Amino acid sequence: MDYQKLAASIIQNVGGVDNIILLTHCMTRLRFNLKDDNLVNKVALEDLKGVVGVISAGGQYMVILGKNLLPVYESITKNFAVKTGAPVAENLDNTTKEPLTWKNVGNKIVGFVSAAVTPVVPGLVAGGMLKVVILLIVTFIDPAFNKTTSYQLISAIADAPFYFMPVLVAYGAANKLGATPVYAMVATAALLHHNFIDLVVSGKPITLMGIGVRPLSYGTSLLPALLIAIVAYYSEKFLNKIVPGIFKSIFVGMGTIFIAGSLGYLILGPIGNMLGQIIANIFMFLNTYVGPLAVGLLAAALPWLVMTGMHTALSPFMLQLLDKPGYDPILRSAFLMHNMAEGGANIGVALRTKDKEFKSECWSLAVGCIVAGVTEPAIYGVNLKLKKPMYGVMAGGFAGGMVASLLGAKAYIMGYSNILALPIFGKTVSAIVVAIIIAIVVAAAVTYFVYQEGTQTASSKPKSAIKASDQDIVAIADAQLLPITTTKDPAFADKTLGDGVAFELHSDLVCAPANGLLASLYPTGHAFGLITASEVEILVHIGIDTVKAQGEGFELLAKQDQEVKAGQPIVKVDRQKLKQAGYDLTTVLVIMDAKDQQIKLLDHGNVKMGAKLNL
Repeated sequence: MDYQKLAASIIQNVGGVDNIILLTHCMTRLRFNLKDDNLVNKVALEDLKGVVGVISAGGQYMVILGKNLLPVYESITKNFAVKTGAPVAENLDNTTKEPLTWKNVGNKIVGFVSAAVTPVVPGLVAGGMLKVVILLIVTFIDPAFNKTTSYQLISAIADAPFYFMPVLVAYGAANKLGATPVYAMVATAALLHHNFIDLVVSGKPITLMGIGVRPLSYGTSLLPALLIAIVAYYSEKFLNKIVPGIFKSIFVGMGTIFIAGSLGYLILGPIGNMLGQIIANIFMFLNTYVGPLAVGLLAAALPWLVMTGMHTALSPFMLQLLDKPGYDPILRSAFLMHNMAEGGANIGVALRTKDKEFKSECWSLAVGCIVAGVTEPAIYGVNLKLKKPMYGVMAGGFAGGMVASLLGAKAYIMGYSNILALPIFGKTVSAIVVAIIIAIVVAAAVTYFVYQEGTQTASSKPKSAIKASDQDIVAIADAQLLPITTTKDPAFADKTLGDGVAFELHSDLVCAPANGLLASLYPTGHAFGLITASEVEILVHIGIDTVKAQGEGFELLAKQDQEVKAGQPIVKVDRQKLKQAGYDLTTVLVIMDAKDQQIKLLDHGNVKMGAKLNL
C-alpha cells in the first residue's frame, strides 16, 4: 500500500491542512479537530483503500485505519505541516472535567505534580545509574580515572539530567496543563543561565527593573519550575485572547517568556525554594524523631499504594530530598524494602508449594523483584491473589525499613529500587545490604508459615498461571459479556474493525486474552494489540473514547513487544476515577485478523477472568 498517497488523500478530503486545528491518534484511528466539518468529503474518505470507516463524534472527525494507522500517521507528520499532540485547547477538550473543590484539591495538586515529574524520572534514573558506573570504575578499576577529561565529560552527561531538571520538569508540567512546553522551558532555563549564576556568585545586589532579586541557586530544583510552568500557561492563555491574530506569532511567545521568566526571578523561584525547604524540613523532622517507624510503615503500606497508583505521588519528594539536604533517608529505602519483601514473599510461596511449575514461576518472580525491581507480576500474579503472602510482604517491608533507618541508610543519587542500584547509598551501602537481607528473610519466613497450599484453589490461582492452549481466547477480566453490537462506538458496533465481544468490567485488571506477543501497547494504557501464537491479531480497547483521558486512570503492567500468557495482567484500570470523569468503560475485544480461521466467541453471561470464550 502507498501510505504517502493515502495520507495525502486523507488530508485533502478532511478539507486540507488549513482546515486542521489538531491531529492526534489512538490505536485504530486518526483523530482530527477541524475548523469546519462541512469541508469534509466523507464519501470520498470512506472510498479510500485502507480506510475502514469514518466517524464524527465528540468534536472530532475520526478516520479509522486499523493496522494502517501508524504508517499513515507518520507519513502525514513527515509531509504536512499539521499540528499534532494531545487535544488541550479549551474548545478542543471535550472530556468531562471534575470541578475543583476543597475535597479534591489535594488530589488535583498531587496529580499535577506527579504528571509533571513522571516523564523526568527515567532521565534522572539513567543519570544516577551512570554516576554509579563511574563510581565503580574509580573505586575498583582505575582510581586515577577521575583525573582524566573522559571522567569529566562522562560526569557531565550523568549530571545533566539533575542540573537541568527544572527545565525537564517545566516540560512535563506544561504538557500536563496543555500549554506550549517550550515557553515554560525557556522561562525556567533563565534561572540556570550563566548571567544569573555569575550575579549570584559575585555577591552583589541584583535587581530587575528596580525590584530586588534573591541570589539563589536553582540547579536540581523542582518547585520553581512547576510554578513557572503554571504562570506561563495562564500568560499564554491571556495573551492569545488579547493579541490580534496577525500578531500572535510575534507577541504571544515573547510576552509569555518575559512574564514567566521575570516572575521566576522575582517571586516564583524564591517561593518554590521556600516551599521545597519546608517539605525537606518535614521529612528531616520525621527522620530525626520517628525515622525507623516512618520508613517501616511506609514500606509496609507500599504494596497497597502501588496497587492504587499512589506510589507515583512520592517521586517528587525524592527529588526534593536529593536537592536539599542532598540525600534521601526515607523514601528510597522504603521503596527498596518493599520490592525485596515482594520477592521474599514469593520465595516463601515457592518453598511451601508442591506444584513444580508454580514453584518455578514463584522463584522467577522473586528474582524479578529483587534483581530488576519489577513487582507488579508478583503482586497481582501471586501475593495478592493468594492473599496470605501479603502478610509476609508487609512484615518484611516493615522489618527491613526499620533496620535500614536504624542503621542510617541514605540514598545520595536517584536510582532503581533493586540490588543493582546499591551504590546509590554511598557510604551507607552496608546498612542497606543488612536491611535487604532482613526484608527478604522476614517476608519469606512469615509467608512460609501463614500460607497453606490448600488455599490455592482454581478460583484463586495466579492470573499469570492460567492454563490455556495457543488456540484459546479467554476473558480479559471479571465481567459481564455483551454483544459487540451494543457498544456506543460505531466503529466497534458496526464491526468495522472486526467481530468480537464487549465486557462490562467487574474488576480493575485487564489481562491478555491469549498466549502471544504484545505487539502494541498504547502509552496511555487505554488499548493494546496482541498477536497470538497462531498469528491471530486481537485488539483490546478499554472504554469508549478513553484516549482523551491521556493515561489518567490507567497503569501499565506489561511492556510492548513482551511475550505474554493468557490471563497475564496488562493494564490496571481505576474504574471509579474514570467513571467520575464521565467515561463509558465498556471494553471490547476485537478479532482484527482471524488468519482465515473460524473464530466464534461467547457474548453473553457473567465470566471470570481467564474463562474460555471460544465456542
